[in-house]
Amino acid sequence: MSEFKELDPVLHSQLRLAVVSLLIGVKEAEFTFLKDKTGATAGNLSVQLQKLREAGYIDIIKQFKDNYPQTICKITQAGIKAFDQYVKNLQTYLSAGK
Repeated sequence: MSEFKELDPVLHSQLRLAVVSLLIGVKEAEFTFLKDKTGATAGNLSVQLQKLREAGYIDIIKQFKDNYPQTICKITQAGIKAFDQYVKNLQTYLSAGK
């Protein structure tokens, strides 16, 4: 049996990992905040958010604020748990040579 733990393929994308990392800290954020912080294009970010939503890691709320569409992303309990497990599994790689 390998000492290396499997890394969650949903979180093993740089952009999806960045989004979840941001949401872990703030719990919820607007699409524009995530776009600015990650430097992603709107199209790519939308696709990656959808993948996180399909995995159950985030909720996406679409609403209007002052007649403008607003998209809010919130981390779910499943997302928090998956992130914590990802970090633990990644540590098996970091400590392999010790």
